[in-house]
Amino acid sequence: MTSPRTASIRRATSESSVELELDLDGTGISTIETTVPFFDHLLTAFAKHSLTDLTVRATGDTHIDAHHTVEDVAIVLGQALRSALGDKSGISRYGDALVPLDEALAQAVVDISGRPYLVHTGEPEGYEYHLIGGHFTGSLVRHTFEAIAFNAGLTTHVRVLGGRDPHHIAEAEYKAFARAFRQAKALDPLVHGIPSTKGAL
Repeated sequence: MTSPRTASIRRATSESSVELELDLDGTGISTIETTVPFFDHLLTAFAKHSLTDLTVRATGDTHIDAHHTVEDVAIVLGQALRSALGDKSGISRYGDALVPLDEALAQAVVDISGRPYLVHTGEPEGYEYHLIGGHFTGSLVRHTFEAIAFNAGLTTHVRVLGGRDPHHIAEAEYKAFARAFRQAKALDPLVHGIPSTKGAL
């Protein structure tokens, strides 16, 4: 019988407090309360489309900026993904997804490699300065992918192939990442042991 692929992590700093639980073999149920509404929206989409049950409760110094809370949640999410994946035995390892959202189109490719790396391209010029929902800076999209990839040990490529509306672009990126991760984390009955010639990921 396969061990449960779950994780529960708490992180507290002078800037934020984060409690996170996840189950990689869930159905996409989520309870997300980060006090940053648009980030809640993105994490809900990640849970739903990756079929990961996810609970996040976070508070922080959002009266200064959303940055600290968002960054710390992304760090903890990455740590939890790494923990829940265990030794990665039997996983598909690779995932690729192309996701549209109205005029926006994003692609994500994920390798659960143990080697953290992010390539992130294609967001429109000036996107990083846009306030989505009046509180979530566009630059945080790339920054959260960096934190997740580096703490989870994922090689991740995210490309924006088209888009005009900042909300649509960010959501398409997160949904593409979720769908790619869903493929990569899936248990493949044809895979025996760890899917690497090195014998470790």
